[in-house]
Amino acid sequence: MRTTVITTSSPDETVTLGRSIGESCEPGDVILLSGELGTGKTCLIGGIAAGLSVAEYTFSPSFVLVREYHGRLMLYHMDFYRIESPEEAADIGIEEYLYGDGVCAIEWSERASEYLPSDHLSIKLEYTPGIEDTRLIQISAHGARHERLMQQLRIQR
Repeated sequence: MRTTVITTSSPDETVTLGRSIGESCEPGDVILLSGELGTGKTCLIGGIAAGLSVAEYTFSPSFVLVREYHGRLMLYHMDFYRIESPEEAADIGIEEYLYGDGVCAIEWSERASEYLPSDHLSIKLEYTPGIEDTRLIQISAHGARHERLMQQLRIQR
């Protein structure tokens, strides 16, 4: 497993990081995001969408669980914050999204971990105590494909 930690100082920097990830994505990539409310998960996914050439504005799918966006690759933006059991994720047909030709970006993914592939990119966002808008972002690659994705990232440090 390869891990890197990045600090962003603004929402724009978080979007830029996401854009770099999106530009490196290939069909079948799975990105699992975790972090407290307001840490920038949806902001990062907006950048991933931009990197996938999605023209639409992305916003949290909290009430519908999945939003689909058309770009260079399909982006399936999922948010499991409101699910009460992992089976609810299965009920939406998550396997069709996970093993398709698009990119899955899942917020609150830990709520359905038993349905998620072992080969994925894990991103944890945290507040930096005492410094507004600054986020500590830990990115971990699990599996060969996502190790390659991480090597391709153009991340400014």
